[in-house]
Amino acid sequence: MRRIISATQSAAHVITDGKAQALGDASYDRLSDGDTDIALEREERAGLRRVSGLSTQLDDITEVEYRELQLENVVLIGVYSHGSLQDAENSMRELAALAETAGAKVLDGLLQRRPHPDPATYLGRGKTEDLRELVAKLKADTVIADSELAPSQRRALEDAVKVKVIDRTAVILDIFAQHAKSRESKAQVELAQLEYLLPRLRGWGQSMSRQVGGQVGATGVGMGSRGPGETKIELDRRRINAKMAKLRREIAQMKHSRETKRAMRTRCKVPAVAIAGYTNAGKSSLLNRLTSAGALVQNELFATLDTAVRQATTTDGRIFTYIDTVGFVRSLPHQLVEAFRSTFEEIAAADLILHVVDSSHPDPAAQLKVVREVIAEVNASEIIEIVVFNKADLISDNQRLVLQGLASDAVFVSAKTGVGVADLLARIDELLPKPEHDITAIVPYDRGDLVNQMHEHNRVISFDYVTAGILVHAQVSDEMLARLQQYLVS
Repeated sequence: MRRIISATQSAAHVITDGKAQALGDASYDRLSDGDTDIALEREERAGLRRVSGLSTQLDDITEVEYRELQLENVVLIGVYSHGSLQDAENSMRELAALAETAGAKVLDGLLQRRPHPDPATYLGRGKTEDLRELVAKLKADTVIADSELAPSQRRALEDAVKVKVIDRTAVILDIFAQHAKSRESKAQVELAQLEYLLPRLRGWGQSMSRQVGGQVGATGVGMGSRGPGETKIELDRRRINAKMAKLRREIAQMKHSRETKRAMRTRCKVPAVAIAGYTNAGKSSLLNRLTSAGALVQNELFATLDTAVRQATTTDGRIFTYIDTVGFVRSLPHQLVEAFRSTFEEIAAADLILHVVDSSHPDPAAQLKVVREVIAEVNASEIIEIVVFNKADLISDNQRLVLQGLASDAVFVSAKTGVGVADLLARIDELLPKPEHDITAIVPYDRGDLVNQMHEHNRVISFDYVTAGILVHAQVSDEMLARLQQYLVS
């Protein structure tokens, strides 16, 4: 077993200056500090943090049935069976960043190599005893596993270490619950949480029975009603299933509204550029740099959960939209992928994908791989992709050469300083779909609305005022061509 974080020395492998390395450079969350709304949202998020030293964890996990997820002083554990030690440590660094984003203080981390996790206690009985001693020594409140635990593994580990045990999925769900703001994102997160909770309900046998035998003559009891009846856990399962069905109906209705707006953009031939990438890669920072959108920028994982759509214009006057999407992460819980599928579909409906990668991250190749896997899941692999290596001001020339080996046609930018943004805009102009038909038309003066629509949704090359109307040379879509048919000049 490899100790990742020392309890008595600085945790150089995972934490630097009190922050997990996976969180990146804190200076990148300062772009919008002057925005009042963003400052208020940051203050609200900061208010969710626990106060150090005020643990309410019970000594014995069996004293209660359910407890709200509490993250304060935590110990990380991980098992890896393939790949290099560096890959495993990068995953643990990311878990440390997730824990910190959720409001925890990481005390220590244990990493073990074995062919496969122990089916009973994840780490194996001997190492589980070592973990119990470490938790008692450090007075930790919670143990977090770097992979999803089976319900039986979690219960056995809790019984062994006597504190709350959760897994990576639970931490991600908790972060999503903290950061969700819109009605749709809240419903999506609640649905994902319930899907995760359902197989992990823990009952306490006959004591939770809601129906028992009774005396003759008593109303509702006696013959035909004796027995264990519906237990508390069965009642909970029924209520959760009913709530999940209700949430799915609500999300489906919200999806219809999103599809209506998307169809309107498509009908008006407004191209869309989806900004996708790993969490904390700087997508919202880049959106702010490109459009002055005022999106929340914060040095946290999953700071953005609500899709933002912002309008922009190419150098030749064509209107298009940027769509800021939810960030991805390795081992993204399938419950979240399913719940947020309507949000991810914005990527599939885009004409161009800006794939943003944190160039200063310890493992940018893994970021590229994870994001492309999720893009493939939503059937968006065929869409044109521009790889954007953000935070280019933080890397050396040698690192730049390595990154160019990962994506030879990538664009290097810095959302913080603006370096490379002009090159990125030129690439977007080049790759955005252009109107198909080159036409010349004389539009009557009383149909100025057609000229206005050509300016907004097509490309007007030149125009002049003549006696018969407005002489326009433009590149237009099929729809606009049909509307201009009677005014075309051969």
